[in-house]
Amino acid sequence: MSLPQNPVIVIPARLASKRFPGKPLADIHGEPMIVHVWRRATEAGIGPVVVACADQAIASAVEAVGGRAVMTRPDHPSGSDRAFEALQAVDEAGAFDAVVNVGCDVLTLEPNYIHQALAPLEEAAVDIGTIAAEITDPAERDDPAVVKAVVALEPGAEIGRALYFSRTAVPAGDGPLYHHIGLYAFRRAALERFVAWPPGPLEQRERLEQLRALEGGMRIDVALVDTIPLHVNTPADLARARALLKPAPGG
Repeated sequence: MSLPQNPVIVIPARLASKRFPGKPLADIHGEPMIVHVWRRATEAGIGPVVVACADQAIASAVEAVGGRAVMTRPDHPSGSDRAFEALQAVDEAGAFDAVVNVGCDVLTLEPNYIHQALAPLEEAAVDIGTIAAEITDPAERDDPAVVKAVVALEPGAEIGRALYFSRTAVPAGDGPLYHHIGLYAFRRAALERFVAWPPGPLEQRERLEQLRALEGGMRIDVALVDTIPLHVNTPADLARARALLKPAPGG
């Protein structure tokens, strides 16, 4: 099985975030955060980009800059569930053979990282591709906001099989820890299976949707990347984002 030939990017977004309510519309140099993320996803050039919204205000912000938005139910248990509802709305015929789920808060995402998330799907047995970077900041090792990917990597390899994901510092012992970056490239059939399952015990315990896939027996492979993009989870993260990003032209 070769790489998917017709992928689509879906960005799930909702205003009712527990840690930072309203963050998709947080202003960054005159534009909502969701617009910045939509632009970076578009720059990847792998296929169309759709924002899967739980709120009309998000849809209006995306459509105001020429993007495509789809309204979805507000009560989905995960972003991937929301992405699948949007996929059904825009592609009933099943033309897209892969779905890249990009988090609405991955603000400084390198467009090339979307390509790297798709790379594990070169292996026929892989259901989901994702990315991670080695943790270099000691403070991140025990930070529960930083998700760690436990990856089986051969020496010198840049892609390995995910064995677990956790908010704790795992695995134990000497060696690197990997910061998981919340970007998923699903084969379409894998996404259809994933959303048919209820959230599993580990998913609910760790609050990590990717554990539903592992509990269900899916294979997730992780590609290593060089840097960790900024996730906006708190108002402090938003302040950092405003400092890192240059104002939009004319802003």
